[in-house]
Amino acid sequence: MTAYDFLVIGSGPSGRRAAIQAAKLGNSVLVVEKGRRVGGVSVHTGTIPSKTLRETVLNLTGYRERGFYGRAYRVKKDIEATDLMARLHKTLDHEVDILEHQFARNSVRTVAGTARFLGPHSVEVTAESGEVTRVDGDKILIAVGTRPYRPPEIPFDGINILDSDEIVELTHLPRSLTVIGAGVIGVEYATIFSALDVAVSLVEPRDSFLDFIDQEIIEDFTHQLRDRGMTIRLGSKVAEIVMEGGWPVTVLESGRRVRSQMLLYCAGRVGATDTLNLEACGLAVDHRGRLRVNPQTLQTEVPHIYAAGDAIGFPSLASTSMEQGRIAACHAFHMPLPPAPEFFPYGIYAVPEISTVGMSEEEVRRRAIPYECGVARFRETSRGHIMGLETGMMKMIFSIRTHRLLGVHIVGEGATELIHIGQAVLNLKGKLEYFIENTFNYPTLAEAYKIAALDAYNRLARGSAPVAPVAQGETAAE
Repeated sequence: MTAYDFLVIGSGPSGRRAAIQAAKLGNSVLVVEKGRRVGGVSVHTGTIPSKTLRETVLNLTGYRERGFYGRAYRVKKDIEATDLMARLHKTLDHEVDILEHQFARNSVRTVAGTARFLGPHSVEVTAESGEVTRVDGDKILIAVGTRPYRPPEIPFDGINILDSDEIVELTHLPRSLTVIGAGVIGVEYATIFSALDVAVSLVEPRDSFLDFIDQEIIEDFTHQLRDRGMTIRLGSKVAEIVMEGGWPVTVLESGRRVRSQMLLYCAGRVGATDTLNLEACGLAVDHRGRLRVNPQTLQTEVPHIYAAGDAIGFPSLASTSMEQGRIAACHAFHMPLPPAPEFFPYGIYAVPEISTVGMSEEEVRRRAIPYECGVARFRETSRGHIMGLETGMMKMIFSIRTHRLLGVHIVGEGATELIHIGQAVLNLKGKLEYFIENTFNYPTLAEAYKIAALDAYNRLARGSAPVAPVAQGETAAE
């Protein structure tokens, strides 16, 4: 039996960041990873594969150039699954190589195997060969991530009916695809395959989707999807899925039948905590296998055991998971941290991208904050013309009373990069005047910030809104 200062179960974004942070603070660290290679879900079936597939599709199809050359434009005429997989595996190999190097450089030890608690400080690790090792940890982090939710009534076969882990190992490209579940993962894959000119039907039992995104952005996004031929069926509950002639048929409660060559089921994920034997250390999970933690310290109900990443639920972003891992490690080894910034960005890597930071217009209304919006279309910028962009928009929300920025919402090319300008201004409590008075590189899509700010300024001027000084300690919400 070997004892470590810090035992990390899982090597995804939160586990990786926590392990390296703890090692830099002078502690002995062991990372247990059940997969054959480090990286966790993020590297092997989640964030990196889906974004790599997206970039490969956009490059091979010439999708970004169709504004100039028409919808029939192609870089590669006949795209096959092998074309997508080749770039995907090369990217994953690179990611694993970097992570292994980071662990080695910081003296973080790793072991491959499935972890199972024997007690509050003891873990049993079973290797693929069956060999069992016991290790102890003074402090422990659970960072096991999630896996796709697979209801027993769905006839998964790994060929025609797949979950979001299996879709990254495609052997052939379908001519038609049904995606069940319009969450972030479902929307991303639906739009990626649509960009490949696959006939896609997106089925969602609720009457809306991506409800945390500003509604005006969703309306623009939905228009773009339908304009290129995607079928979106909202408020459509699935009664059953049957196979007919080797093709899956989705039968809706309304009686409608959606037939396609392939079906992707993306209706949620569950925490990969069921094999941990959490009862042995005094922990329990919710109905989705997620752990409850103190949001400030990431401690579970057992103080020396921490949890981070997707295993604790919302927001389930790689970026926030990394910060959670770092916070957990710093708290575990008594390193003080300043408070985290109030606002962090969301990125949805659909085609087109969506990114948002701060409050949506709906949230501003709920808080009864007097506000004004400014909008810029990417086609209004010179860079947009150069790139052949016909779509894409930026929406900014400002307080009428103080002119302080309240939120930025973007749909279109480069949205997940552009959002960081708004994030910085928002967290620094910046105002409308910043965007008007500052100079942006020309030509760039970032000019949209100035265009949207001027749009908001003109609306405010027409309303003759007074600008009150900001009281000391006033927050953006005020």
